[in-house]
Amino acid sequence: MIDKTSAGSERAALGRRVFLAGSGAAVLAAVSARPASAALPAVDMEKVLLAAQWDPVKTGTGITAGAGPSVTLVEQALVARGFLASQYVDGHFGSVTRTAYASWQRSLGYSGLGATGLPGKASLTSLGAQRFSVSRPVTPGARTTFQGFPFNTRTVAMLAEARLLAGKAFVVEQGSYSPDVDPTSAGTHDGGGTVDLDAEALTTQQRTAAVTALRRVGFAAWLRNPSQDDWPWHIHAVATNDTDLSLPAQKQIGAYYEGRNGLSGNGPDDGPQVTKITWEQYLRNQA
Repeated sequence: MIDKTSAGSERAALGRRVFLAGSGAAVLAAVSARPASAALPAVDMEKVLLAAQWDPVKTGTGITAGAGPSVTLVEQALVARGFLASQYVDGHFGSVTRTAYASWQRSLGYSGLGATGLPGKASLTSLGAQRFSVSRPVTPGARTTFQGFPFNTRTVAMLAEARLLAGKAFVVEQGSYSPDVDPTSAGTHDGGGTVDLDAEALTTQQRTAAVTALRRVGFAAWLRNPSQDDWPWHIHAVATNDTDLSLPAQKQIGAYYEGRNGLSGNGPDDGPQVTKITWEQYLRNQA
């Protein structure tokens, strides 16, 4: 396959050499008249991330609103690099595309949370080299601690904003990046973006206010009760579009957008209904 960008550069260099050799105004006019290279199409990383979490849990091959063109560019790039069959280029970031993207990540040397098939900024930028640019990039920020628990700075900022909206301080029971800490968590806390908050001392109204606030800033959040499993009253929340999410946490985001409760029984969402948005969308809405 001919690299059109490289070929264009070679022709431009040839034109400059001819001009400098003294061929005159005619050559200068010809070089000047040549159209500039077209700008690369842009992949909206926010949309791609949402599709990568939501599409695999859908019962069909529906396309996440606004994500189709960007996902298609990603799939075409995966095909060009030999990681995806062309029949799967459809704008739906399903399980096959996720598996292909994970293979791409591993080919770059990533492993663990860096190779779950959820695109990160670095792997997406590398995939798009000479094919597409990346707009609205998302990063989880640096690792940090909050109330003594491990988190990333994006999640801590989301918790701080939700606390202001709820009007009551949160008490963390379990943080992120905590593999094997609690078997009832089913791996959702293995990566970033996930938190459990104490709800035992809260009133019914306070519990609802807290879950509502968490959802408003971009968390998939649910109130958990002892009848569901061997756990106390608590609020479980997962930050949408956190690129460090474990695979089980990614599936919970998809379940949330599908109107489910994120548990193994896949029951209906029993939480307060709010407009589902990401943290980055929330920040833009406040500007």
